[in-house]
Amino acid sequence: MANQRMMQRYAKWHIWLGWLVGVPVLMWTVTGLVMVIKPIEEVRGNHLRKEVAETALPRDTNIAVSLPAESTEPVRSVTTLVERGETVTRITYIDGTSERFRANGAKMAPLSEIEARMIVEEGIVGGDEVVGTARYAAEDVPFDFRRPIPVWQVALADGTHVYVGTETGAIEAVRTEWWRTFDFMWGLHIMDLETREDTSHPILIVFALLSVLGALLGCVLMFRRRKAKPQAPE
Repeated sequence: MANQRMMQRYAKWHIWLGWLVGVPVLMWTVTGLVMVIKPIEEVRGNHLRKEVAETALPRDTNIAVSLPAESTEPVRSVTTLVERGETVTRITYIDGTSERFRANGAKMAPLSEIEARMIVEEGIVGGDEVVGTARYAAEDVPFDFRRPIPVWQVALADGTHVYVGTETGAIEAVRTEWWRTFDFMWGLHIMDLETREDTSHPILIVFALLSVLGALLGCVLMFRRRKAKPQAPE
């Protein structure tokens, strides 16, 4: 009898927890389903990036790049590549900013709109179908980019946004329409639509614990004895 009363109490708790966490559990299931529909490589737009053959540096390349005398910024890396037929040295600093120099040491100006469009056309499938461009400062980038570096946003006809660094001269990100859907679902999944980065906050933890408790009660109730139905008289 005591065991039966305990099971009845568990059943009540299970019902109340079901009402409380039913919506979050359904949301986690639906958002998880949406996020696994397509491979992560396709979500990131990797399938749109063209295979661009690397060009070797000329044997007689003479790199004459030096930091400005007044510069005190620590350097993270220095790379030299051939970009669109020109030898370019890129200096990246610890704070993430970059500068580009020509082979003769002359500093290059920030990327122009025409150059950004050319880079997208050369490196992205459908990159010639541009419907708009916009330049953003590091502190004012669009929400679907969320990196503090200055960029050109090149919007394509299929809804894809390609971000090209004005200082780096490289494609920094490809944001397809599906990426934005995935990003929204991820925000719902972790219950953080503001930054979509906080995966450990009190609301998420509390609902997760309640959901686990509800699932455990459900497992216990699976072993609940049920009264046999009376058989009909012959």
